Amino acid sequence: MLVSALVFALAGLMFAAAANTSQGTDLRAQRAVELRDLVRQKADRVAVLEQSVAAAQADVDDLTTGRVGDPAAVSARIGIAGLAQDAGLTPETGRALTVSLDDAPLRAPDDPMWQTMTPDDAIVHQADVQAVVNAMWRGGARALQVMDQRIINTSSIQCVGNTLLLQGRVYSPPFVITAVGPVRRIRASLAADPAVTAYRAWADVIGLGYDVSRENDVTIPAYAGPITMQYADPATVAATPQPSQ
Repeated sequence: MLVSALVFALAGLMFAAAANTSQGTDLRAQRAVELRDLVRQKADRVAVLEQSVAAAQADVDDLTTGRVGDPAAVSARIGIAGLAQDAGLTPETGRALTVSLDDAPLRAPDDPMWQTMTPDDAIVHQADVQAVVNAMWRGGARALQVMDQRIINTSSIQCVGNTLLLQGRVYSPPFVITAVGPVRRIRASLAADPAVTAYRAWADVIGLGYDVSRENDVTIPAYAGPITMQYADPATVAATPQPSQ
C-alpha cells in the first residue's frame, strides 16, 4: 500500500509540472511548429544559395565563352579556340588509313633460321611504330591514333620489350595505327619512307605483321590527357643580311 501511494504521489507531481510548463497548450504541437519553421528557414536559405550559385556559374560561363571580360583575354581565348583542332583537342572524322604491326609467329625450335636470330629480331620495336607514325604525318594526316590513344605533338611512344607504353598505358601487339586524312598521300608516304621500307623487307623474311587497310568513315576522338607543355617561345629568326651597296 505504501508503494502504491508513493507512485500515485509521484505521478501527480509530474502532471502538475507538465501543466504548469504548458500553461494549457499542447507541447507536442509547439515542437512540431518549431520544426516546420526550421525546415522552412533552411529551405529558404538553400533557395538563396542556389540563386547565388546560378549567378556565379553564369558569370563563369560568360568569362569562359568570351562574352564579357578583358578584351585582351577575350581575344586570347578566341585564338586558343582556333588552335584547338591543330592541337588535337577536337575530334576528327573522315577517310582513314590503318596500319597494323605485329610480332613474328613462333617457329619450331629446330628451324634453321632461329640459329642466326635473337628474340629481338622477331618483335616490333619502338622505331618501327615511330617510323609509321612519322610517315603518316608527312603524308598529311590530320589526326592520328595509336591503339585507342590520340597522338599529339607532345605524345611519347616507348616500347618495353614487346609491349608499347603510350601515355601511361601498356599495350601488347598487334599495334594498330590509324590516320585520318588524304589516304592516297599517306599510303604513298608510307611506301616512300626508308624506315618503313626496311621494316617491310625484314617482315617478309621473318614473318612480322604489316597490314594496311582503308576505311571510309572513321572518327578519332579528341585528346583528353594532360598537356605537358605549359608554354613555348617563338623561334628566333636570324635577320637576312643585306647586300652591300
